[in-house]
Amino acid sequence: MTSAPIPVLSPTDARERLLSLKAVLFDLDGVLTPTADVHMSAWARLFSPYLASRGIAEPYTDADYFAYIDGKPRYDGVRSFLASRSISLPEGTPDDPPQLDTVCGLGNRKNSAFTESLEADGVAPYPGSLRFLDAVVDAGLLVAVVSSSRNADPVLRAAGIRDRFDVVVDGLVAAEMGLAGKPSPATYAYGAHLLGLLPEQCVVVEDAHSGVQAGRDGKFGLVLGVDRGAGVAELLESGADIVVDDLDVLLPLSSHSSSTPTPGEPE
Repeated sequence: MTSAPIPVLSPTDARERLLSLKAVLFDLDGVLTPTADVHMSAWARLFSPYLASRGIAEPYTDADYFAYIDGKPRYDGVRSFLASRSISLPEGTPDDPPQLDTVCGLGNRKNSAFTESLEADGVAPYPGSLRFLDAVVDAGLLVAVVSSSRNADPVLRAAGIRDRFDVVVDGLVAAEMGLAGKPSPATYAYGAHLLGLLPEQCVVVEDAHSGVQAGRDGKFGLVLGVDRGAGVAELLESGADIVVDDLDVLLPLSSHSSSTPTPGEPE
């Protein structure tokens, strides 16, 4: 027996639903900025030598990143990947030094590699995402960032867009407020709450399975998937209403938007 096809919105229907809502909640890494690539590199720099040091033959790959780590809080990502290789480590504490072989120590080791790369190379927002952000604001919708990363503030500042968002819910806020990380919808629900809205009044924009699942399970008004490598079919199966390879595919949002359509896209 074949399963029923997953209903997918057309770009036109997605635009119409988006404009009927009141706010857009953006994930950061892989949605607004290409820092997902920096994160992927940092995780590989952590786990490739770590597995080798333990004599584990199955190497770390990008597929592991998308399956076990992408979109999750840092220590949850460590824990999830280690479980995939049947490795159990002490939890440790968030102030563990990076050299320590604990879940938190490995997470802090990864973060050191990420910070070094960010400081050395900087980051710029995706041009299409910036155009989409401009169009959303022009259309009168509120915006916020909801990220699992504890580095959201420095990444937004490095990208030159921190001042675009009055509400940023990141890994530090989640820890302070005791919010479960993605795939729980708790951080997205809190972002909506800070905007004075209900989840069903908001759009979630995500590139990770865990974030798309959070949008679906939180019953948000629209879940936009952005395929930066997780896979179109996989994001749809996780709960995205539509998946695009760049957010400017959805432009223009309205006749009042100052954004211009992507060449080849219908008006």
